Amino acid sequence: MLLPVDLREWVPADDIVHFVIESVDGMVLSSLRVNRRGSGSEQYPPKMMLALLIYCYALGVFSSRRIERATWRDIAVRYLTGDTHPDHDTICKFRRENRAAIEEAFVAVLQLARRMGVLKVGTVSVDGTHIQANASKTRTIRYDRAGEVEEQLHAEVTDLLKKAEESDQQDSDDGQRLPEQIAQREKLRDKMRQARAELEAQAQVRAQAERAEYQRKVEACAERAARHQRGGRRPPHVPTPPEEAVPEAGDSINLTDPDSRTMRKSAVDGYQQAYNAQAVVDADGSMLVLAAHVVQASADFGQLEVGVDKIDASLGKAQAVLADGAYAKSASIHTLEQRGVDVYVAITRQQNRPARRHDFRSRDTTGKPERSISNPILRRMRGKMEREESQMMYRRRRQTIEPVFGIIKSVMGFRHFLLRGLQQVTGEWSLVTLAYNFKRLWRLRPRIAV
Repeated sequence: MLLPVDLREWVPADDIVHFVIESVDGMVLSSLRVNRRGSGSEQYPPKMMLALLIYCYALGVFSSRRIERATWRDIAVRYLTGDTHPDHDTICKFRRENRAAIEEAFVAVLQLARRMGVLKVGTVSVDGTHIQANASKTRTIRYDRAGEVEEQLHAEVTDLLKKAEESDQQDSDDGQRLPEQIAQREKLRDKMRQARAELEAQAQVRAQAERAEYQRKVEACAERAARHQRGGRRPPHVPTPPEEAVPEAGDSINLTDPDSRTMRKSAVDGYQQAYNAQAVVDADGSMLVLAAHVVQASADFGQLEVGVDKIDASLGKAQAVLADGAYAKSASIHTLEQRGVDVYVAITRQQNRPARRHDFRSRDTTGKPERSISNPILRRMRGKMEREESQMMYRRRRQTIEPVFGIIKSVMGFRHFLLRGLQQVTGEWSLVTLAYNFKRLWRLRPRIAV
């Protein structure tokens, strides 16, 4: 689209908007959703819409209404949109429906970084951070409490229906307010039923995993029993079968965003309704996010292998992985090492926070004794991390991935998700990290030129 000459002149030549427009225009994005019928509301070029989201997120503008307002007030945004003004519904719908295209763009900008010579996948850092969900923890209800509330609401609806019938017979004006009250209670009762059904479904999934683990233990026990019988020794103890797939009384769910979970960062922090946003960052200098996903678990345990596997194959293979003690799962460490990846995972508290050269503080201020480690893989990793060269390697983790989360939360200002549901939140986290990568790559361009 031909833009007014004065509008071009008002945008500084060193504005990141030029880089965003050129980069997105050069991407091949087959997943972008296009209304080929040409009907309905006003249509906008999909690449322009994607560039609009990336640019605004990089500047810390996340709300669809604020983005719509920026198309009128921000000169660079008006330049990007060709002086058109998508409304907030169009922006929100595009963001919600184009998760696949955002993920394609995420890989495309990293491929651009490789062609520019900035990115070379070698050593990566893995970590996670809690980001507040678009839901309040006060809207979380326990399974046993949901049943009590459902029964109470059922009784109230029955009572209100009787009052409505009596009001109709007496031709009273008070009966006009009763249908609205009945509808409100029925809506809340349906939410309670949905919450209980969701918790029961989660219990079924948990029970299936427990039954599979129980079957594995039974088979291993039978194999050991056969060996002990041949050796004349006492047979091993048979594991206890799992309980019935019924939610526990303390199991809870949020009525606003059922996929979110109540989390807290540490024992001294407060609880919040949140998601655990994971990231894999290049630790060889670029600090670009190589992979990003979201999990519902508060802890990072079990996410090491998952995060490394999400690095796109076209970018290369990770040679070394750095992670803190929350990722110390022996199976994940063993799997990565079998692939030839050099793994550095802190096992003890002292290894998790290595002392710096001029740090005179005690490396262990808790006063708690270190727990004994029986697992041979974790024992071997603890010995590996006690070596000075391993500690030097591990220090790169704090210098790479923790600043990324700091920039996203403090500089870009992204501290809570706008969308709801695990799938939509995962797409939004991909968009946030995509905008961060554009911002970071733009900062690295002067160094490349030199």
